[in-house]
Amino acid sequence: MENQENFNSNDFMPQNFEPHKKRKSEFGKGIAVGIIATLLAVTLAAGGIWLGVCAGGGWQQADKKQEKTTKEAISQKDVEKKADTIADLIDQYYYEEIDEDALVEGMYAGMVSGLGDPYSAYYTAEEYASLMEGTTGTYYGIGAVLTQNINTRIVTILHVYPGTPAEEAGVKDGDVIAKVGDIEGDSMELSELVTHIKGEEGTTVHLELVREGEKDHIELDVERRRIEVPTVQSQMLEGNTGFIQVSEFSETTPEQFSNALKELQGQGMKSVIVDLRDNPGGVLQSVCKMLDEILPEGLLVYTEDKYGGRSDFKSDEKCMDIPMAVLINGNSASASEIFAGAIKDYKYGTLIGTPSFGKGIVQTIIPMDDGSAVKVTMAKYFTPNGNYIHEVGISPDIELEYEYQGEDETYNPMHDNQVVKALEVLNSN
Repeated sequence: MENQENFNSNDFMPQNFEPHKKRKSEFGKGIAVGIIATLLAVTLAAGGIWLGVCAGGGWQQADKKQEKTTKEAISQKDVEKKADTIADLIDQYYYEEIDEDALVEGMYAGMVSGLGDPYSAYYTAEEYASLMEGTTGTYYGIGAVLTQNINTRIVTILHVYPGTPAEEAGVKDGDVIAKVGDIEGDSMELSELVTHIKGEEGTTVHLELVREGEKDHIELDVERRRIEVPTVQSQMLEGNTGFIQVSEFSETTPEQFSNALKELQGQGMKSVIVDLRDNPGGVLQSVCKMLDEILPEGLLVYTEDKYGGRSDFKSDEKCMDIPMAVLINGNSASASEIFAGAIKDYKYGTLIGTPSFGKGIVQTIIPMDDGSAVKVTMAKYFTPNGNYIHEVGISPDIELEYEYQGEDETYNPMHDNQVVKALEVLNSN
């Protein structure tokens, strides 16, 4: 996903994040800098939880009540008069030709921005198409995850997927995008910048990058190709302990996760480590499907809207009964926190790492007739025990700062102190 704003991209990550060293390559994970997680191929969906496209039900009825009040506010004659006045002033004084379509789209975006909620957003038809493309786990792009600092708009390469055009061209985790073609990397929102990185299969995009340790900018031409995002990677560690890394929760993640479990079980897996570090979130239904495969019958998570409406997400009686450890850090957000919170509340595994990000709200996307869409924060979510973790996060059972203890260039989980601690815990059970 290229625009994972989950990146999706509009869900934000911590702004004081320091990159982990040595966590690269096939099992490496990028690190967020403050941010909208956006997969460069493109996924607008990470740093947050997506309930999916809104359709039917009590929430729509509740929304109509709110819509009426908002509609009355923006339909007042003095508001219309001021908008007309501003339009006249632009027509009369603006020094260049006016793109009227862009002006109107900007007005729509401004309405949603007026909520003051960083997770609610307006998408043009082009942006919405990219967003939906990203959540499927397949897209046309270069194969990198992007993040954007909410304050500076600086866009950083969060992660380069192995075997993709980005890796082949020499793009590296941590690179900062100075330019995309002639466009300054910090001149627009991430979702818009991604539309310039994506393009027809077989064409190229010119990137100008800033890399730590390099005096001059690095310029690369990267081919655009069809990318299938591997959101789950796995391997067997010592003691028949499976190691499963989940980089985000897209629509394809549950199937990838299930396949990883089956493959490891076929190899004699006796315990499992699930790595959710630097996972910014994704689709709510996806994380619930994965938890359903692990946990016994019961409540996984529930949401509540401002009218008191509650939706429960539950698992059936089938479960996976083996020792488990879950790795989290300050960049484990939203859907990752649903996963970790459910495991913790059911006492089904040991959480190891550092406190999670703390995003306890859910967004819904409402498509419009002209192909555009609005993403609105519509509910809070709670862990099975009723914990609301927004701006609080989830505390691990064993708090341990990350430290890579090897000298090898390629990430080796056996040199990862948090993985080693998880193995110690699981082997002691």
